[in-house]
Amino acid sequence: MTHTFDRTILREYDIRGIVGKTLTREDAWALGRSFGTLAADEGARSIAVGRDGRTHSPDLEQALVDGLMECGLRVVRIGVGPSPMLYFAAATLDVQGGVQVTGSHNPPEYNGFKMLLNGRSVFGEEIQELGRRSAAGAWSDGDGSSEGADILDAYVGRLTQDFRGRGYRIGWDPGNGAGGPAVEKLVQALPGEHFVIHSSIDGTFPAHHPDPTVEANLADLKALVREKNLDMGFAFDGDADRIGAMDSTGRVIWGDQLMMLLAAPVLRELPGSTIIADVKASQTLFDRIAELGGQPLMWKTGHSLIKSKMKETAAPIAGEMSGHIFFKHRWYGFDDALYAAVRVIEAVSESGKSLTELMDAMPRSVATPEMRFPVEESRKFSVVREVLDRLRVAGADVNDVDGARVNTADGWWLLRASNTQDVLVGRAEAKDEQSLDRLLQQLDEQLAKSGVERTEAAH
Repeated sequence: MTHTFDRTILREYDIRGIVGKTLTREDAWALGRSFGTLAADEGARSIAVGRDGRTHSPDLEQALVDGLMECGLRVVRIGVGPSPMLYFAAATLDVQGGVQVTGSHNPPEYNGFKMLLNGRSVFGEEIQELGRRSAAGAWSDGDGSSEGADILDAYVGRLTQDFRGRGYRIGWDPGNGAGGPAVEKLVQALPGEHFVIHSSIDGTFPAHHPDPTVEANLADLKALVREKNLDMGFAFDGDADRIGAMDSTGRVIWGDQLMMLLAAPVLRELPGSTIIADVKASQTLFDRIAELGGQPLMWKTGHSLIKSKMKETAAPIAGEMSGHIFFKHRWYGFDDALYAAVRVIEAVSESGKSLTELMDAMPRSVATPEMRFPVEESRKFSVVREVLDRLRVAGADVNDVDGARVNTADGWWLLRASNTQDVLVGRAEAKDEQSLDRLLQQLDEQLAKSGVERTEAAH
């Protein structure tokens, strides 16, 4: 027997598609067979499986488990919870890998799978290989088993095990995602006064879309923080591996600003460490890391890519603009938004200032949000290559670690191909509005030369 996946679901970092259209129960079963064969080939005996709160996750999870068991594996099912709880299970239980059924921050009709094996993320070429293995039906056979494990309390206990901060008045919004019950337990374990909204798991996301990097989705949390005069607020995406945050005024704290707060205490403890951030992060972050005595490293966007680079460089912390924050320092090296929130509370405590005062003191720059330009899948990487070729001929100061990040006297602009959507991603940062306009003009010129219109795609 063989099974062919819709090619669009085999993404760079994970497998993801629209349920009933590009992603089916049969795909989940075949993934279990293909991933299970890969795992068995590497000597794995047991795999942990978790799922998010989407309406179709139980069905996809069951099919996945069936496929894994048919490869002779013991499957440990941890039930509904955030992706980081599955990563925690993989790090602490007697298993050699894990799969989380999740659509992450995508709309309700999406779902997918995040995979890890023997301490690494399965991504990139390995995901393509799973597709080839399935199409060939090159599967191992066996008679496996399945059992349940309740690890929510152990996971939340570990989040606060060595907490060093004081109590604050904090608002929390899990956005009806899979992190809700964990947040409810977490706030019981933390000092201070806590107000939680939208904590019931609902895969239709009735309150708002579960993506805290889009400011419109933070409206309810802002209202709560202002109404109750809270010190800070935290929000999470659908599987709670990405964090959104705000200060007492409701001012949003973006991923690179969070990294500025979080890097300081880590570098005090581990001076000279490498700190990683993705190419979309502000130059002020890289400058700040250097100022604090760290080694700033700009790397490719993508949680799997960042995790690999952290291992290679022994970085204690890394972060992305998208709100993925990864701690190896006192943690396991994976991205966990609940743990990141705990560490933000600690960092604020240690500073002796309020989060709002820390934000007020941050260097000022003028930056665009992430801009997304629609482009055909077949063109997106070649457009970036064309732009890089022209920039090199012109002698521009360009970093090509992930797309083109161009430095000028005005600041910097970025153009890269998204690994998850049919879009090019742009961003620019400057010291003032006039400088930003000049940077955007350069970006426009390059897009026009490659025949791409700068009309933004919807998020």
